This record gives sequence, C-alpha cells and structure tokens, in this order.
Amino acid sequence: MVTVLDTVAKQRPRHPEKAHRPDQEVLRKPEWIRVKAPTSRGYMETREIVKSNKLVTVCEEAGCPNIGECWEKKHATFMIMGEICTRACAFCNVATGIPTALDPNEPESVARAVREMGLSHVVITSVDRDDLADGGAQHFVEVIQALRATSPNTTIEILTPDFLRKEGALEKVVAARPDVFNHNLETVPSNYLTVRPGARYFHSIRLLQRVKELDPTIFTKSGIMVGLGEERNEVLQLMDDLRTADVDFLTIGQYLQPTRKHHPVKRFVTPDEFKSYETIAYTKGFLMVSSSPLTRSSHHAGEDFERLRAARAAKLAVRELA
Repeated sequence: MVTVLDTVAKQRPRHPEKAHRPDQEVLRKPEWIRVKAPTSRGYMETREIVKSNKLVTVCEEAGCPNIGECWEKKHATFMIMGEICTRACAFCNVATGIPTALDPNEPESVARAVREMGLSHVVITSVDRDDLADGGAQHFVEVIQALRATSPNTTIEILTPDFLRKEGALEKVVAARPDVFNHNLETVPSNYLTVRPGARYFHSIRLLQRVKELDPTIFTKSGIMVGLGEERNEVLQLMDDLRTADVDFLTIGQYLQPTRKHHPVKRFVTPDEFKSYETIAYTKGFLMVSSSPLTRSSHHAGEDFERLRAARAAKLAVRELA
C-alpha cells in the first residue's frame, strides 16, 4: 500500500545535510500506524492555495501522516520564516543550513491564505532561526497582527522555537496574545543529547511556565513523541514537569523515522499504551490530552481548542461552586 509518507517523499527533495547517522534498518509499521496517500479534491485545493501564496507548511516539510485528512478539510499548519532550520534535530525532516532572509510579505500571504481557506482556527509554526537577534519573535508578532486584521474571528495557535538565549523574545510574542502558545518538548530529557541536541529541556519547561506568568489567559500546550527509547517512568515525570509549569494541553504521538539517516524508531507503542498515558495525564490535571499513534501537535487543533476552552470554563465553574 502506498502511504502518505511515500507520497510526500516523492513530492519534495531530500536533504542530504540531515544525515545524522549511517543507514539503519527501519522497523515495519504496524497496521494501526498506516494511512492512505492523499488524493481527494479538498487536498488538491488546499495544495493549490498554499502554492499560489508561496507558503511553506510543516505538513509537507515534516512528512506528516495526517496531511491527507487535514488538507481534505482545508486545514494546514503554516511554517513561517522559510524552510531551512538552523538546528539539526535527529528526528526532524526539515532542511538544516543557512536560512534565507525573512520575507516581509509573508505575514500578509499567510493571512490571505487563512482567509481563502475560511479557517476558524489556525496553527502557525516556524523553523528555528538562531541566526536572528530575536529568534524570529517579531515575525511571529507580525503574522499574528496580520491574522487579527484580516480574520478577527479566527483563533490563533502558535508553535514556537525555544528562543534560547534570545532575551525579550518570548515577552514580545506573548504580548501579541495568541490564543494558544505551544512549544514541544519532543522527548524525555535523557534523549536530548541524541534527539534534540540544540535544545535544553529545563529551558523549554521554564519557557512554558513563563508564558503563564506573563498572561494566565493564554492556553499553553506541549507535545512529545514516543518510540525513541524512552522509559515509561520518564514520560510520567515529564508530565509532572509540565504540570509544574501549569501547561494545559499535552499531546503524545508515535515517532516515525523520516529516512534511514534519522534517529531510528526503537519501538511502536501500542494504542492501549497511548490510552493509558492519556488516562494518567488527565489524573495529573491537564485540561486536554491527545494521545494516540497518529497524534500530532496540530492534528484536530480547531476541535481541540473548543474542547480546551470548554474544559477551562467547566473547571472555573466548579471552583465558583466550591
């Protein structure tokens, strides 16, 4: 069966600079992780809108397995500030290298595409831009402002880099008041040296905590991949760390190895294990949890945002009655 990952791989060039390690045997995917290649009319229409506005999506760049489902519904996650990242995470299929200059027209292009798609909720992410003095914070602000001006009823979710060693960058983005501030931990701390070498686990925890300190009304969100060799107790500790930072929403999905040059899949976590993680996360106090093999940060983001808002309202109502 041709899968969505096979199709995306043929549509976009490979990135030889992402050769983190020698070719390794790729584990055969179980049935529960397989999806069909996208062919629907809605998918083609979304692809044309993205192309005509000269935009980049993480859906394509990361080879997301849900691209067919999301694009059929005209949902896409826009990746701003180019398609070249300044970091080389071992799990990621985005190109690494020297980025090009920022496109000053990109905020308006993103806003136009969102209006054309009629999105009620949009997710904006980016490559890491360690080359910029503010890590691209001002560009995030300009995209948010353009969206507010053209689609004032659209809720905005951002998935940001860690702004490591970029003083004042986070404060600038929070001041633009996105509805959801997402920053992914990606994996447990013991994996950082091999999986996410350019990042620092506790810096990312602190960044999420700082968002809540600056503006408690903004929903915070983080996600991890499993199947990278983590232990179950490490995942549970990570949940506790996120709750200490008052994070509202946790996503957990299966890591899928983009190419033989990337970090190998150590194992495929079963759907029952994902369900167990979801149950435990709710007991720890998260307002929302999405945990399944095909869960990704922005998958069903619009529907999840409505559920997240409802969960907060219910929690506040309980407090008032107490």
